[in-house]
Amino acid sequence: MSIAALLLALQALARADSVHPVLAFPEPGLDDPAAYHGYQTRLYRDAKGNALQVYLNRRSGRVVQLWADAANQSAGFTARDSGGRPAALVWGASGAVVAAAGGTRSLAYTLSAPSPIAIGLFLLGSMRVERDFQYAGRDSLPLDAPPFPQPELLDLIANLERLDPRERARHLTLLGARTVAELRARLEPRIALRAGPAWAVRVAQRSFDGKTHLSLVLEGDGRETVPARAGGVVTIRSRTGGPVRFTVRVTTDAPALTALARDEIFTDDFWRFYDAVRADTSRPERFRRLEREVRGVELLCYREKVMAGLPNFATYFGRDGMMTALLMEPVWRPAMREHVIASVLRKLAPDGDVSHEEALGGQAIRENAAAYNRVLDEYRRRRAAGDGALADSALVRARATLGDLQAVRENYGMVDDDLQLPVLAARYLADSTMPPAAKRRFLLAPSGGPGSPPRLVALLRNLAFVTRQVAPYAQAPVAANLVGFPPEEAGGWRSASWRDSRVGYAGGRFAMDVNVVWAPLALRSVARILDALAQLGLPTDSLEAPAPEIRGSPLASYAGDRQALERAIATWRGAARHFEVAVAPESARRRIEARLSSLPAPERRHWQGVLERTPLTDTLRFLALSLDEGGRPIPVMNTDPGMLLLLGVPHTVTEMLRPLLLPYPLGVFVATLGPLAANDAYAPPEVWEMFRNDLYHSPRVVWGREVNVLLAALAQRLLASDAASPDAPVLRSALRQLLDAVERSGLKDQELWSYEIAGDTLRPARYGSSSDVQLWNLTDLAVQYLLARLPNPDPSRQ
Repeated sequence: MSIAALLLALQALARADSVHPVLAFPEPGLDDPAAYHGYQTRLYRDAKGNALQVYLNRRSGRVVQLWADAANQSAGFTARDSGGRPAALVWGASGAVVAAAGGTRSLAYTLSAPSPIAIGLFLLGSMRVERDFQYAGRDSLPLDAPPFPQPELLDLIANLERLDPRERARHLTLLGARTVAELRARLEPRIALRAGPAWAVRVAQRSFDGKTHLSLVLEGDGRETVPARAGGVVTIRSRTGGPVRFTVRVTTDAPALTALARDEIFTDDFWRFYDAVRADTSRPERFRRLEREVRGVELLCYREKVMAGLPNFATYFGRDGMMTALLMEPVWRPAMREHVIASVLRKLAPDGDVSHEEALGGQAIRENAAAYNRVLDEYRRRRAAGDGALADSALVRARATLGDLQAVRENYGMVDDDLQLPVLAARYLADSTMPPAAKRRFLLAPSGGPGSPPRLVALLRNLAFVTRQVAPYAQAPVAANLVGFPPEEAGGWRSASWRDSRVGYAGGRFAMDVNVVWAPLALRSVARILDALAQLGLPTDSLEAPAPEIRGSPLASYAGDRQALERAIATWRGAARHFEVAVAPESARRRIEARLSSLPAPERRHWQGVLERTPLTDTLRFLALSLDEGGRPIPVMNTDPGMLLLLGVPHTVTEMLRPLLLPYPLGVFVATLGPLAANDAYAPPEVWEMFRNDLYHSPRVVWGREVNVLLAALAQRLLASDAASPDAPVLRSALRQLLDAVERSGLKDQELWSYEIAGDTLRPARYGSSSDVQLWNLTDLAVQYLLARLPNPDPSRQ
């Protein structure tokens, strides 16, 4: 070892620190291990305070280390026993060791297996790549299978090889590579075995652009264990035939984020509530759960961004941040709401479209590589057509892309998030606890880096974008003019709201949540924002002056003609009529019977028993999940009306709650689970088949987001209502039912959960790709705070 390397190692050792997990799931006394199906996870903070999650999936043998930092990295491998079955890995110690030195950060922990193991399918890079790897089922391939193919990078290399040698050299220099072979080698991790008393297997990978490095090292005591390597597979056996024990160390030199402290996140009132829960020693598990959720929020909140969740979404998500800010209003400091709004405004497209998600690190490289490939295709077409100047211009753009292949890319494909920003901004500007001077400072500060326009201008761009979206329906209120989803290349419509799985909206074009919840609220919020800006002394009479980009938009007209704006708001309030579904009792029974007949026998028997115990004597009414291309309702019952209850939109409470509390398969409620995301029993068989093939937002799952929306809505309405109000008993009963069901599921801390039916018993189960720490699921903290303020709080929360 060189002197420099020795000094670096000593420095790292000096800065090493033993740490315990910040969180672990399942947790004894709080979680049912059986519901997790062999899945275990621990979440740590590294030496810079960034979250690092390790999870063991004993059903597949997959072990993944996720680094929730500025590059959203992961390092994963699959372990199997000598029979080829997933290895029964367990934690080898209670904590981990973190260190930082020379611009690197590392974390080391130990694992143990009862017998010899083989390890392979190493995958280092972006968590998004790991996610795609698992979604494609590649974690079940032979351990020596080729690495996960990234066609964007393979195509980039092919494009480089087609350039003339001089131009190719310029492009390679931008990537820090001397040859194409050197660049191609970056597609796979390098594996090296060092034998000896302290053996180590080092798996290292340089990012495709050569700018960052990630490594995973397996280490062990040569007196106890013996490693061997054959190609991309490493085996470890015990010298004595006993358990195999080894250390896993991950190291990165990617940039770190700046963590926020809990006192920067939560209000003083919340901390008084927190202290009261801690002081109640009769229910210690309640405080344990509360503290666990507080820690979860801390792990997701950084000065640079608020993350959506771990391990699957360790990046900015516009919708998730804004939805969380709305739900956490009672317990978050105003600075947190400003933080969320500022991050959304910083990432706006020039036309005011809100970014749904950012692509970082390896995922940004993939997406920028695809952009490079498109530009080179254009370059070749221009050359072939004899357009030399245009070809040269394309080549300059291609070089610029290669020069910053990790440039963050934004996804503007969603529809609901554009409409949510005005709602959040209007509520912020209406907050009487914030001094007017503070609001002005916030709005007049730059929206991004040096030279960027003020946040006020960015906000006005979004309002102009929103009013353009809603103007057609305001002018002619027919279904075809509602806010629709973009078309898919293969036909149909892309689910571009929160139910963003392939069939989340049952193939519909017009989503109920977009058009009944968000579009009317966004338009009403535009009016409130214009009033608030006038009160702050900020320009509203001539909007083109601060933001000339909105010239000619409906926003400019609405600012000068408030009656026109009020007429548009009134028109949009009637949009719910397009989604109304009414099913007579006999028709409902026939449709449900047909749906149940398509299920496996155990499920059919179980739900048939529920149906027989549930009377239905009058017409069932609900709002359809979506409309088809012709504006006809697709009669899928759903939980989205809960958002109407939360945001105070006037609707009949009893009618709104009825389908949400009717037992499935009549409604969406399951007494030991919670409200299912959807009920497709009233829809045609082709919709059943859609959901059977894609369960993510189907009748097989409960979403924590929807649970918290409903609970917060019920609690806030009870707090605001008179005890003698006819709605009060309905609200209290609904609250008790939901709380009891979610508690009985044992999975309320999960992003979403599902169930299994064995015999006649329904057992809650963790959903396979659920996030362990999810931003909008942690809004349960606001729910608990609100419940504690009720005159007769629910005993389960006390």
